[in-house]
Amino acid sequence: MIFLTVTQPGPRRIALESEKATIQKMDARDLDEVLSIESSDSLAPWSREMFVEEMRNPLAYCFVTKGESGCKPSVIGFICFRNIGEESELLKISVHPGYRHLGLGKEMMKFYIDFGRERGITTFYLEVHSSNHPAIRLYQLFSYRSSGMRKKFYQGKWDALLMTKKA
Repeated sequence: MIFLTVTQPGPRRIALESEKATIQKMDARDLDEVLSIESSDSLAPWSREMFVEEMRNPLAYCFVTKGESGCKPSVIGFICFRNIGEESELLKISVHPGYRHLGLGKEMMKFYIDFGRERGITTFYLEVHSSNHPAIRLYQLFSYRSSGMRKKFYQGKWDALLMTKKA
């Protein structure tokens, strides 16, 4: 069973699968693993510099989920978002392919929503590839609703579905 501990803000444990996991602030030492997950998952992968810029941005938050199955914790997921006033935009969320379908994405979304609500966020936004049905179902679990479409948003080829959630 995976037990997830949130190191910020305040500890939280949940059962996922068969090991311990922790959500903590992303730092430069995490980037090689983050980039490996990002390159395996994204239509528009961020570069190392883009992650570094987000980590430096005072309005942005980047967190990693680390699994503790071996000797050293390794990154098994990450999430990045920006909070501006009462609004938040989910920029990136990804789970390592070997840890998908275990509820980790759902737990990172719970963390994100709780983190935002604790900071007065009332509206949450995101965009998702219009054919990414597993991600769309995940967001709908958290009461996100379709609010528009960005034609040819990803690499000038694929549409992005805009989704909004009111707290």
